[in-house]
Amino acid sequence: LLLLACSPVAANANSAPSKILCRPELADARRQELAARLREITGWRKLHFDGSGALNFGAVRTAGGSQTARELLEKAGGGNNLLIIEDASDRAEVVFSRVIEGRWTRDAEAKPRVLIVQVDFADFSRVMGDRAALAAFNVGWALLHEISHAVNDSTDTERAGETGECEALVNQMRRECGLAERAEYHYHFMPGVERNEFKTRYVRLAFEQQQPSTKRKRRLWIMWDADAVGGLARQKN
Repeated sequence: LLLLACSPVAANANSAPSKILCRPELADARRQELAARLREITGWRKLHFDGSGALNFGAVRTAGGSQTARELLEKAGGGNNLLIIEDASDRAEVVFSRVIEGRWTRDAEAKPRVLIVQVDFADFSRVMGDRAALAAFNVGWALLHEISHAVNDSTDTERAGETGECEALVNQMRRECGLAERAEYHYHFMPGVERNEFKTRYVRLAFEQQQPSTKRKRRLWIMWDADAVGGLARQKN
């Protein structure tokens, strides 16, 4: 649990209070990176984090992007829960991202439920692979994945070969953006990497992209050093 004394709630473009906020410690460069990724996904060209750290959707005009992603952010921004984005870079317990419960230090009864979305920006810098798959796996997609957990109570699958409820929604967003889709939720060791002579233990995650000319799906991969990123004992997004 993270303890919070207070957090500002700023007005969004439609004058409604924003429920998606950054912690003050989140560096401006990180905010800019998140906002840029969300602009690409949603098509909201004016989306930004304002001076108080609140996510502002900007003008309602869109240029492409995912309608499903816009609807999810609108639902979160106008919901009952307060979502706080936190930089969790290089934390061993966070693998790319996760959402956890927060707790107010005082007057909790008069305040909304607070959920902390922790993003490990450093983990994403360690990912390599097919360019088309990398475009579908970044901090923006991770944030939307965790927001879906927080807003929709959607779950991740524990079964190999499945995407799960949460990633099914995120895949719909990717499809609306014309991007590759995640083929399953869980990642796996690269073939042969579990042998003792391999000092670096790489894992890989599968994506698929349909070829317009043949209607067949092309398998794509991203990979990373599992010892650097973590998550071998307990896989997370």
